[in-house]
Amino acid sequence: MFKIKAMEFSERMKKLVEEYNNRHLDDFTAQVLDEVTKQLNELLNDIQKDKEHFKELGICFEEKAFYDILVSCAKKFNFENQYPDNKMKNLAKKVKALVDDKTRYTDWDQRIDVKAEMESDLMILLDDNGYPPVPRNEVYNEVFEQAENFKKYAE
Repeated sequence: MFKIKAMEFSERMKKLVEEYNNRHLDDFTAQVLDEVTKQLNELLNDIQKDKEHFKELGICFEEKAFYDILVSCAKKFNFENQYPDNKMKNLAKKVKALVDDKTRYTDWDQRIDVKAEMESDLMILLDDNGYPPVPRNEVYNEVFEQAENFKKYAE
């Protein structure tokens, strides 16, 4: 459901496995196992914290999926200082409401007209809210992909 966070945690897990697999074959000690266990526990704890983070933000669990993509895009394209956190949360709520409205049809993901309307409405919503400060198609595409991913795996 949370594409950005899933990718982030998946990348951390992949790196952990690579480090474990790249150790010297004769270096299979209790210390190695302790380190791997420690890192896996840290990853699990971070996943749990992130899972509950929506409460601290004052948004619902589903809105956090959109909050995460908005924050990620702001960082990726260097405009996080131009778009404060409270605006991100408010916009995440609006995006979720729009996605819920546009995907109320059971076959929404099969209908080109519904998907096109949702994409268009998302672009208008983002633009009306000054997000991103400088129009970038990559940002619109990433938010739309999150919207599709969110509804596809929420059902």
